[in-house]
Amino acid sequence: MFKWILGVGAYFLFGRNFFAGVLGFIVGSVIDNYQRIMDQAKNQAKKEGRAFSAEDVFQYYQQRSTTSDVATMLMALSASVMKADGKVLKAELDFVKMFFAAQFGPQFSTTHLQTLKKFIDSDQIPLSQICNDIRMRMQLEVRVQLIHYLFGIAKADGDVSSAEISAIQNIANLLGIPQMEFESVKNMFYRDTNSDYKVLGIEANATDDEVKKAYRQMAIKFHPDKVAQMGEEYQKGAKEKFQKIQESYDAIKKQRGFK
Repeated sequence: MFKWILGVGAYFLFGRNFFAGVLGFIVGSVIDNYQRIMDQAKNQAKKEGRAFSAEDVFQYYQQRSTTSDVATMLMALSASVMKADGKVLKAELDFVKMFFAAQFGPQFSTTHLQTLKKFIDSDQIPLSQICNDIRMRMQLEVRVQLIHYLFGIAKADGDVSSAEISAIQNIANLLGIPQMEFESVKNMFYRDTNSDYKVLGIEANATDDEVKKAYRQMAIKFHPDKVAQMGEEYQKGAKEKFQKIQESYDAIKKQRGFK
């Protein structure tokens, strides 16, 4: 159904453009195929006398996810954070759309938003399986950058709730992110009196030499070059993280009065 609706709609919307019509038909076919798969999974679960479960959702995820389909993985994580506080806000959705448009460019389409909606509407998102999949595919520096992105979603409405922090902490644990790395990113978005020290991964009673050493290690570890192979929006996030590290170090230097 969608293939004809989108195909004909795109044809007329873009001034009787044949290629737009073909593209709309292809996108609609993907949506139709997705709905068919989900309906089959639901019917199979019903025949077996069981509820449509997280495992069924994960099977859909696996069918959509390939080694190059980072978008589907991110949609699952995004939905989990967006749902954490019990309400999905427009500011959060706009942040996700902006990120994906910048990250994936022309490859970002309505099918990605359909995928996001399915994860949001699902009672359970199989985070354990999905995060294990991501963990096997991505190096630590990139996984840390994913946590930075998820905090960006949480902060989109101007406030990071405790429920959102808990959701991101759970994802970080499943992704194998060391607690120090998690605290470093968290304190870039959720500040307290010791946030500058936590960004550097040290305690407030650290010596000046320990502060300098921690800064050097963080600066090397999270230099934007570490994610140079990823898309523009990943690199933007890495630069923001690198800048926060520098700002925290400068604030501590100013407070302590050393150079």
